[in-house]
Amino acid sequence: MKQEIKERIEKIRNGEVPEGYRKTKVGIIPEEWDVKPLEKEIDLLTGFPFPSNQYSKDGVKLLRGSNVKRGETDWTDENTKYWKSVTSELKQYVLNEGDIVIAMDGSLVGRSFARLSNKDLPALLLQRVARVRSNHIDMGYLKEFICSDYFTRYCDTAKTASSIPHISPKDIKNFKIPLPPTRAEQQKIEEILSSWDKAIELKEKLIEEKKEFKRGLMQKLLTGKVRFPEFTDDWKEFQLKDICKFMKGSGLSKEKLSINGKKKCILYGELYTTYSEVIQEVISKTNIVEGVPSQKGDVLIPASTTTSGIDLANATAIEENSVLLGGDINILRNDKSLFNSSFLAYYLTHIKKFDIARKAQGITIIHLYGEHLKKIQVNIPQVQEQEKVAQVISIQNDEIEILTKKLFQLNEQKKGLMQLLLTGIVRAEVD
Repeated sequence: MKQEIKERIEKIRNGEVPEGYRKTKVGIIPEEWDVKPLEKEIDLLTGFPFPSNQYSKDGVKLLRGSNVKRGETDWTDENTKYWKSVTSELKQYVLNEGDIVIAMDGSLVGRSFARLSNKDLPALLLQRVARVRSNHIDMGYLKEFICSDYFTRYCDTAKTASSIPHISPKDIKNFKIPLPPTRAEQQKIEEILSSWDKAIELKEKLIEEKKEFKRGLMQKLLTGKVRFPEFTDDWKEFQLKDICKFMKGSGLSKEKLSINGKKKCILYGELYTTYSEVIQEVISKTNIVEGVPSQKGDVLIPASTTTSGIDLANATAIEENSVLLGGDINILRNDKSLFNSSFLAYYLTHIKKFDIARKAQGITIIHLYGEHLKKIQVNIPQVQEQEKVAQVISIQNDEIEILTKKLFQLNEQKKGLMQLLLTGIVRAEVD
């Protein structure tokens, strides 16, 4: 970074206004830049209230709030609805390539937006989604602002405080952005930020390819369809009760957690939200002496949920002693040394998921009892082969973790670059 830019940033941090800049409601910007609310700069339209009982099995896609994610659209089969055709009265709701769409309802309001590409079309705009176009601002530059933390923070202050937060068309129109004086500079800023978007997209694609490869590899290794040449013994069938001692966690709750706690602990909810098949590091701590102390090699399965049985079908291995295990955790203890805990966690999560889900009981609260888990049939190799399989899967996880960290770094770098470019602290040089 050039010395003059470093000095400019330092001055702004110290509350000073550098030469050639001025202080505005949106922060310090170059003197020749303007600050305008979007109202007179954009064409904003909200969607039509298409009745759900008239959706069709095919036709033109309906862009609903649930189709708009952070910076992208979601057209998965279960999330895609259709309208039979575009009639004359619906033509104004036809979406175009390059349109910016903003979901106006829900817990992620201010964080759900996208710019449409050809793959999103043809599509019609549904109510509670806003469509934005502009002849005055470069659409790429505008997209960067709508997809920025500036817009998210603005929506957090503007949204209603009801059970379903929402923003209005007026809220969007009142959003103020700093504007470079020429379209060429706007386009250059967008061009620079788009190059980071492409790098991020490539990294996301690589991670998804790695995950897909891992899924296929696990399916083969965990069922014995692919084996290592040094192992030739037949796999053996057991019920879980033959290889595990079943226990249950006790006590503990969120209120009993402490950042400065002296004892590590795991709550059942963390088995959904925090940990995957193998716990690398225990996050939570407590000063309360409750819960069942873990033993290295335990496999943990949540015992209750308010969603569905399939959400209970997640097994997690812990390779650490004396971690306090809270209530509603099924503990499968390796007291007979017949399994490798990482292997069993992978096996139960990916091969026996639906068998486990079928054991769940209840309506409002779904329970998974150890007594029912005991009868699940497993077909597993000797421990040495289990260890080798778990090692190979672990290597795949490590590669995905490295790529995920690099993706995080790219996203953080782009955020920093956006803060500099979208405020003019760093000027984009125009040819």
